Amino acid sequence: MRSTAEPAAAAATRDAANVVALERLTSADPVLVAVGPAGDVVPGFTAETILTSGAPLPWEAYTGGQRRAIVGGVLYEGLAATADEAEERLAAGEIAIGACHDLGCVGSLAGIYTASMPVFVVENRAAGNVAFCNSFEGPSRKRLNYGVYDDDVRATLRFLQDVIAPVLAEAVRLTEGGIPLAPIMRRALTMGDELHSRNTAATLLFARALFAPLLDLERRLPDEVREAVRFVSDNDYFFLRLSMAAAKATADAARGVEASSVVTAMTFSCREYAIRVSGLGDEWFRGPLPTLEAKLFEGFTEDDVELMGGESVINETVGLGGFAQAAAPALQDYQGGSVERMVARNLEMYEIAVGEHPTLRIPALGFRGVPVGIDVVRVVETGITPTLDIGVAGRMGGQIGAGSARAPLECFEAAARAYAARYDGAGVEARPNASA
Repeated sequence: MRSTAEPAAAAATRDAANVVALERLTSADPVLVAVGPAGDVVPGFTAETILTSGAPLPWEAYTGGQRRAIVGGVLYEGLAATADEAEERLAAGEIAIGACHDLGCVGSLAGIYTASMPVFVVENRAAGNVAFCNSFEGPSRKRLNYGVYDDDVRATLRFLQDVIAPVLAEAVRLTEGGIPLAPIMRRALTMGDELHSRNTAATLLFARALFAPLLDLERRLPDEVREAVRFVSDNDYFFLRLSMAAAKATADAARGVEASSVVTAMTFSCREYAIRVSGLGDEWFRGPLPTLEAKLFEGFTEDDVELMGGESVINETVGLGGFAQAAAPALQDYQGGSVERMVARNLEMYEIAVGEHPTLRIPALGFRGVPVGIDVVRVVETGITPTLDIGVAGRMGGQIGAGSARAPLECFEAAARAYAARYDGAGVEARPNASA
């Protein structure tokens, strides 16, 4: 779809650039190559760094659960003895707050990274770039990334750091080449996952990939291996963080394509939603928080909901999650809606995508490839915004439900204006938001 106001030459240039970006998105080969502390494996990470979700904000702009989570990260890392001291050091700039994406990371919900926290290292072998994601914290509603830090959360984080991560790190090392993630993701889509709010099949397939190295390790570390197997197999969402790192490595490969209008990152904080566009450098285009439709856990109401950030929408950026809803009919039981509506929303995403993935396919749509390559121009022309699958946080912290959301049109309009100004296009005429 093309605006009649856009000069033909500019449109042809954009189309050609988007083909390049699409090829990079669809040819990615993400491989888990290591597990290690963020301070050791993430370039630029310091002992006094706390990463969080969203486009960069000053400390005073963070509120609610995201602010509590940042303070919790400071306390966990031992950079302050009390919450008040943490607030003071953050306000003074003695502890650096960074945006996850700026260091090649992605964060779930509040997205807290500290130097000692273990992260998955995923290399896109097709492009040579690397991305990182930290570990799923477990099934408890109380998690640091959901704005809670107490003794129980601290114990869970220590367990991940001291028990689970070393076993997984050694298991990955024993594979002598890493664990390819693309085959797991392809198969999981045919087994009922959309690789955002449902990762049941992918987690089991990943556990299977660990069988051989874990059997080798079991002779030396029997107790630790049993704990690691139990943790991975008991937590259906374990693979989510691996898919996020794979998606980040995939999306980053499409950055910097001159004249491309393809989205290469989506993120939100407690304040705003933001996107990056391939042909527009590292600038974040910001808009309001997304609208949300949620199925809440028993005992909670809409008044309890708080958006405190999230970067798992990197999966939607590369054609997963809300862009593959039709692959996961069981989601209706978890996040509400109906199979029919999920299919309709999925089909709608093809209207704003540059192409279809050649290997990530949806059985319910006749094995049609997932829509991939969100085009800001098409979003503005159609008024259709990306649909997102997300977890729902509560005002008092913790997860209180799950649902779907719509990205705000405003950040796409801002990006389209910047694109037109940079590439001498006449721009596009925005339609009323058609998303439902």
